Amino acid sequence: MTEAMPGVSQTAIGVAMVRAYESSRPDRLFDDPYARDFVRAAPREFVERRRADVDHAQGVPSLAVVVGFSAIIRTRYFDDYLLAAARDTDQVVLLAAGLDTRAYRLDWPPGVRLFEVDLPQILAFKARVLGEKGATPRCERREVAADLRFDWATALTAAGFDPARPTAWLVEGLLIYLTHEEAAALLTTVGGLSADGSRLAFEHSSYNGTARRGLDHYVALWKGGLGPEAPRWLAEHGWDPHPDERVDVARGYGRRPPPGLRGTFITANRTERAPDAA
Repeated sequence: MTEAMPGVSQTAIGVAMVRAYESSRPDRLFDDPYARDFVRAAPREFVERRRADVDHAQGVPSLAVVVGFSAIIRTRYFDDYLLAAARDTDQVVLLAAGLDTRAYRLDWPPGVRLFEVDLPQILAFKARVLGEKGATPRCERREVAADLRFDWATALTAAGFDPARPTAWLVEGLLIYLTHEEAAALLTTVGGLSADGSRLAFEHSSYNGTARRGLDHYVALWKGGLGPEAPRWLAEHGWDPHPDERVDVARGYGRRPPPGLRGTFITANRTERAPDAA
């Protein structure tokens, strides 16, 4: 599975490991019953490499610790965002859905149609593992095999997406792997598909000053996304942004942030159909 995927998609297994760990805790912030199945289905050498990263990070303010903690907090934060948004709209799009299982584990209101957009390789792996477990989605789920660097909007609309309806968009764990220009182009396309009343959520991160032991293969893929100007960019492109500092969100969930935790979650409402421009 991983050999056929680019590095960014391979990080999905690392995130699945984190979600499996969190789901095993008695005080878990969420329960992903399929995360461990993805880890078990992945090539053993790949899983062992991820575990070595964590072992190497023990006892230091390591980037591996910070990124793992952040993945836990963001999973719960975006769970809450999507369920709140689904009370007002029945159309949900997960861009770079990865091995996310929200279609299967969240209690969706009746009538929700959820689109998962990602590379065909990762969607095929996901379908195989979930099929073997007999998993059943709790909403209408539609897969959209597409590369987000190219014309994914055509594939999305062909799958039944309606740009005239308000949409809840989630771009989780992706933008940091894109350049400013690539991130702007992606969000410009999102804006062009978003009716009034649509919502958008993503994160932008900064790990400045954090030790980078054990995670060099991830760091090498980072390109920064929109960077700290993300809220301003959104405001200039027809969105009303609301930032939440990651450390504040963590404390709100009763978790103590590790040293070096940085970054912001952003949710935004579509305020007008303003012309978008990168």
